[in-house]
Amino acid sequence: MRSIITLFLCAASVHALDLPRTIAQGRTLRIRGPEAAVAARMGERTIRMFPQADGGSFGLMPLTVDQKPGEYEVDLLDKGNAVLEHATVTVLDAHFRKQNVVIQQNLAEMPPSPGEVETTAAFRKSVSDVRYWSEPLDLPVHGCMTSPFGVQRLLNGKPTGDYHAGIDQRSPLGTPIHAVAGGVVKVVAEWNLHGRTVGIDHGQGLESMYLHMSKTAVTEGAKVQKGDVIGYVGSTGRSTGPHLHWSLYVNSVPVNPLDWVHVAPCAPPAPPKKKSAEPHH
Repeated sequence: MRSIITLFLCAASVHALDLPRTIAQGRTLRIRGPEAAVAARMGERTIRMFPQADGGSFGLMPLTVDQKPGEYEVDLLDKGNAVLEHATVTVLDAHFRKQNVVIQQNLAEMPPSPGEVETTAAFRKSVSDVRYWSEPLDLPVHGCMTSPFGVQRLLNGKPTGDYHAGIDQRSPLGTPIHAVAGGVVKVVAEWNLHGRTVGIDHGQGLESMYLHMSKTAVTEGAKVQKGDVIGYVGSTGRSTGPHLHWSLYVNSVPVNPLDWVHVAPCAPPAPPKKKSAEPHH
């Protein structure tokens, strides 16, 4: 009888809520819980939990770049909105720095295309039931990182009130861009600010978007696999040179891609060599 009770307790604990004690701003909580959990709540944000093949549930809780540091209760909720389990997580200050981008004034003042803001917002807010992704995600290109997630952006020295909602990777013009995971293409567009853009819904709250392409290689509604070519590196839209800006969205919130992939920062430029003193004659 004792062994039966032990087995039951072990089976029950497989899907118990188990979270890290601390997590930094801009990162993603991967929440696993029992099958009865249909939602998870942290502060004022509630996300869907999805049933998984192993009998449990799973959901992605995003932390915004400006999430107030401190302790938060994470509750798992059933269909009747009753709390099944809860845990405490401490959000840490990520200490995002500032970054000044120097661009031509006409680019700095460029307005978005009609529908650009609205289409991007609608894409981010959609949450589909089918999960196409698995970890680890792939890098879309293999260039080093020129600009990290979360930096507060200044344009020509002036604060924008904005932050960098993705990462920039150095990559030559025309380099193939690959899907970071499987999914369904929901956006293929050419816009003033984003340039040629592709957005992919990976399912169950995870989405990715790729900007400034020279050319796109997919159509809206197409299904893609991890690693498929979806376009080519360019410098369209508000861009100062060929590179790839890409973003990850979790339940409509931009999150730090470095929580999902590893990419090394580019080495800082070497200081100019000092001229050797001219010989005296």
